[in-house]
Amino acid sequence: MIKVLPKYHILLGFIFSLALFFIFPSIKLIGAGIIFLSSFLIDVDHYIYYVLKKKDTNFKKSVNYFLIKRKKLIKIKIEERNKLYSGFCFLHGIESFIILFLAGIFISRYFLFVLFGFAFHLFLDIFQEIHENLRIDKISVIYDWLKFKKLKFLK
Repeated sequence: MIKVLPKYHILLGFIFSLALFFIFPSIKLIGAGIIFLSSFLIDVDHYIYYVLKKKDTNFKKSVNYFLIKRKKLIKIKIEERNKLYSGFCFLHGIESFIILFLAGIFISRYFLFVLFGFAFHLFLDIFQEIHENLRIDKISVIYDWLKFKKLKFLK
């Protein structure tokens, strides 16, 4: 099983961006670098959520907070898991993809590289959610935001 912890996002993002660079050399090192960085920096929204929720800026505590949350979630029965909301992560959804795609077309192609990194990251997240029988909650930020009003927060 691939555990998609931050260190694995970084490692797999590096391999992914390097592979893209060798397959499509036209993206150049700058494109591969942007893809690599965005493949794990997308998780800045987790950190922002933690800071706003806990009023604490300690990065290590924020990582541990989400790791502990995941361990708790996995121990809960599948039916109950689907009733819990893990938190608002505004970059983890189709909405950010649409914005990045439009920015890539109308502003700069560099936004498309960010989109590729984000997409790879979300692929890993969804793969793990499926593997752990978790509710797939990283498809639409708006859908999850509306649905969470009916769900309890996982503490």
